[in-house]
Amino acid sequence: MATEIERKFLLTTADWRPFVVRSYPIRQAYLSDNPEATVRVRVKADRAFLTVKGINRGISRAEWEYEIPVADADEMAERLAGGWAISKTRHIVEAPDGLCWEIDEFHGRHAPLILAEIELPTATTPLPPCPFTLGTDVSTDPRYYNSTLAKTR
Repeated sequence: MATEIERKFLLTTADWRPFVVRSYPIRQAYLSDNPEATVRVRVKADRAFLTVKGINRGISRAEWEYEIPVADADEMAERLAGGWAISKTRHIVEAPDGLCWEIDEFHGRHAPLILAEIELPTATTPLPPCPFTLGTDVSTDPRYYNSTLAKTR
């Protein structure tokens, strides 16, 4: 079992754009949005993943992720979730110590939402220096969980 430890912030300026080193599209659908066991199918660029996440405990939660064929992900999203619920572009900004800021720029009904998140090695790891302006910390605000956003069709 892996543990995801993540901080998440709203972004309200575009001062992050010059620091992006790569970007790729993401599509997501939720097979279960039960907080005790969220199950997500995701296509990230040309690879697909099935991810199971446990309930949030502050900024930490259990996570298991498995690569699956893209065709299976497309079929699961369509047949089991009614289609792709989230479309976004993920932009990567490198941070010190091998960490990366992941900036999700949402499309469609979720635009113009932009969130910056960073996975940390421990819950007590301080945030690394950030070259752009962070907005409100929404790490523990369920309104900004992707599983919650997926429900707002």
